[in-house]
Amino acid sequence: MANKMGSVMKEVEVAREIDASAEAVWALLTDAEILQNSELGIMRIEGRIAPGSKFRLWSEVSPERAFRLQVTVFELHRRMVWQGGMPLGLFAGVRVFVIEDLPGHAQPRVRLHIKETFLGLLSGMICRSMPDLQPSFAQFADGIKRLAEERQ
Repeated sequence: MANKMGSVMKEVEVAREIDASAEAVWALLTDAEILQNSELGIMRIEGRIAPGSKFRLWSEVSPERAFRLQVTVFELHRRMVWQGGMPLGLFAGVRVFVIEDLPGHAQPRVRLHIKETFLGLLSGMICRSMPDLQPSFAQFADGIKRLAEERQ
Protein backbone atom coordinates (compact mmCIF):
# COMPACT_ATOMS: atom_id res chain seq x y z
CA MET A 1 0.00 0.00 0.00
CA ALA A 2 1.33 3.50 -0.78
CA ASN A 3 0.46 6.84 0.76
CA LYS A 4 0.19 10.26 -0.93
CA MET A 5 3.97 10.65 -0.85
CA GLY A 6 4.41 7.38 -2.75
CA SER A 7 5.95 5.72 0.29
CA VAL A 8 5.17 2.11 1.07
CA MET A 9 3.01 1.68 4.16
CA LYS A 10 2.61 -1.27 6.47
CA GLU A 11 -0.17 -1.54 9.02
CA VAL A 12 -0.74 -3.68 12.06
CA GLU A 13 -4.02 -3.57 13.95
CA VAL A 14 -6.05 -5.31 16.59
CA ALA A 15 -9.40 -4.74 18.31
CA ARG A 16 -10.90 -6.15 21.48
CA GLU A 17 -14.27 -5.76 23.18
CA ILE A 18 -13.71 -5.11 26.86
CA ASP A 19 -16.20 -5.33 29.73
CA ALA A 20 -15.08 -2.08 31.32
CA SER A 21 -15.67 1.64 31.00
CA ALA A 22 -13.78 3.89 28.59
CA GLU A 23 -12.33 5.65 31.65
CA ALA A 24 -10.95 2.37 33.04
CA VAL A 25 -9.29 1.41 29.75
CA TRP A 26 -7.94 4.94 29.29
CA ALA A 27 -6.46 4.89 32.79
CA LEU A 28 -4.44 1.80 31.84
CA LEU A 29 -3.29 3.17 28.47
CA THR A 30 -1.98 6.36 30.07
CA ASP A 31 -0.25 4.86 33.12
CA ALA A 32 3.40 4.21 32.23
CA GLU A 33 3.96 2.18 35.42
CA ILE A 34 1.09 -0.20 34.68
CA LEU A 35 2.11 -0.55 31.03
CA GLN A 36 5.57 -1.81 32.08
CA ASN A 37 4.28 -5.34 32.32
CA SER A 38 5.48 -8.53 30.70
CA GLU A 39 1.84 -9.49 30.22
CA LEU A 40 1.63 -6.51 27.82
CA GLY A 41 5.01 -7.07 26.15
CA ILE A 42 6.48 -3.79 27.41
CA MET A 43 9.73 -4.02 29.35
CA ARG A 44 10.25 -0.39 30.34
CA ILE A 45 8.94 3.12 29.82
CA GLU A 46 10.82 6.30 30.69
CA GLY A 47 8.65 9.40 30.80
CA ARG A 48 4.97 10.20 31.08
CA ILE A 49 2.08 9.46 28.75
CA ALA A 50 0.30 12.82 28.62
CA PRO A 51 -0.68 15.43 26.03
CA GLY A 52 2.40 16.39 23.98
CA SER A 53 4.75 14.35 26.17
CA LYS A 54 7.78 12.50 24.88
CA PHE A 55 8.78 9.14 26.29
CA ARG A 56 10.93 6.11 25.54
CA LEU A 57 9.60 2.57 25.38
CA TRP A 58 11.41 -0.80 25.33
CA SER A 59 9.37 -3.77 24.12
CA GLU A 60 9.93 -7.51 24.25
CA VAL A 61 9.83 -7.56 20.44
CA SER A 62 13.03 -5.49 20.27
CA PRO A 63 14.46 -5.37 23.81
CA GLU A 64 17.77 -3.76 22.86
CA ARG A 65 16.10 -0.74 21.24
CA ALA A 66 14.40 2.24 22.86
CA PHE A 67 11.56 3.66 20.80
CA ARG A 68 11.36 7.45 21.16
CA LEU A 69 7.71 8.40 21.03
CA GLN A 70 5.56 11.49 21.39
CA VAL A 71 1.90 11.73 22.31
CA THR A 72 0.53 13.81 19.42
CA VAL A 73 -3.21 13.36 20.05
CA PHE A 74 -4.82 13.04 23.48
CA GLU A 75 -8.63 13.04 23.41
CA LEU A 76 -9.57 12.06 26.95
CA HIS A 77 -11.12 8.57 27.18
CA ARG A 78 -11.49 8.37 23.38
CA ARG A 79 -8.37 8.63 21.21
CA MET A 80 -4.61 8.83 21.61
CA VAL A 81 -1.76 8.79 19.10
CA TRP A 82 1.87 7.86 19.73
CA GLN A 83 4.29 8.81 16.99
CA GLY A 84 7.98 8.13 16.51
CA GLY A 85 10.50 7.69 13.77
CA MET A 86 13.30 9.25 11.80
CA PRO A 87 13.81 12.91 10.91
CA LEU A 88 12.60 14.40 7.62
CA GLY A 89 9.80 11.86 7.32
CA LEU A 90 12.18 9.11 6.22
CA PHE A 91 10.39 6.62 8.47
CA ALA A 92 7.58 6.98 10.99
CA GLY A 93 5.42 4.75 13.10
CA VAL A 94 2.04 6.16 14.08
CA ARG A 95 0.09 4.17 16.68
CA VAL A 96 -3.55 5.13 17.17
CA PHE A 97 -5.62 3.97 20.14
CA VAL A 98 -9.40 4.41 19.85
CA ILE A 99 -11.89 3.57 22.60
CA GLU A 100 -15.54 3.42 21.60
CA ASP A 101 -18.49 2.82 23.90
CA LEU A 102 -20.68 -0.16 23.01
CA PRO A 103 -24.21 0.67 24.17
CA GLY A 104 -26.90 -1.85 24.98
CA HIS A 105 -25.08 -3.80 27.69
CA ALA A 106 -25.99 -4.03 31.38
CA GLN A 107 -22.41 -3.13 32.34
CA PRO A 108 -20.03 -0.71 30.60
CA ARG A 109 -18.48 -2.25 27.48
CA VAL A 110 -16.06 -0.71 25.00
CA ARG A 111 -14.15 -1.63 21.88
CA LEU A 112 -10.44 -0.88 21.97
CA HIS A 113 -8.96 -0.54 18.50
CA ILE A 114 -5.19 -0.17 18.08
CA LYS A 115 -3.60 0.45 14.70
CA GLU A 116 -0.02 1.28 13.83
CA THR A 117 0.94 2.55 10.42
CA PHE A 118 4.56 2.62 9.25
CA LEU A 119 5.32 5.06 6.49
CA GLY A 120 8.01 7.20 4.93
CA LEU A 121 10.60 6.95 2.17
CA LEU A 122 12.54 4.19 3.97
CA SER A 123 9.48 2.30 5.20
CA GLY A 124 9.70 -0.44 2.58
CA MET A 125 13.27 -1.30 3.48
CA ILE A 126 12.77 -0.99 7.25
CA CYS A 127 9.47 -2.90 7.30
CA ARG A 128 11.07 -5.84 5.50
CA SER A 129 13.54 -6.18 8.36
CA MET A 130 10.90 -5.91 11.11
CA PRO A 131 9.54 -8.98 12.89
CA ASP A 132 5.85 -9.84 12.63
CA LEU A 133 4.24 -7.42 15.09
CA GLN A 134 0.76 -8.95 15.04
CA PRO A 135 1.46 -11.33 17.98
CA SER A 136 2.75 -8.47 20.16
CA PHE A 137 -0.28 -6.33 19.31
CA ALA A 138 -2.57 -9.23 20.23
CA GLN A 139 -0.64 -9.76 23.49
CA PHE A 140 -0.95 -6.06 24.38
CA ALA A 141 -4.69 -5.90 23.58
CA ASP A 142 -5.41 -9.15 25.46
CA GLY A 143 -3.43 -7.87 28.45
CA ILE A 144 -5.27 -4.53 28.53
CA LYS A 145 -8.58 -6.42 28.32
CA ARG A 146 -7.63 -8.67 31.26
CA LEU A 147 -6.36 -5.79 33.40
CA ALA A 148 -9.37 -3.58 32.70
CA GLU A 149 -11.88 -6.35 33.40
CA GLU A 150 -10.10 -7.36 36.64
CA ARG A 151 -10.25 -3.76 37.89
CA GLN A 152 -13.87 -3.13 36.88
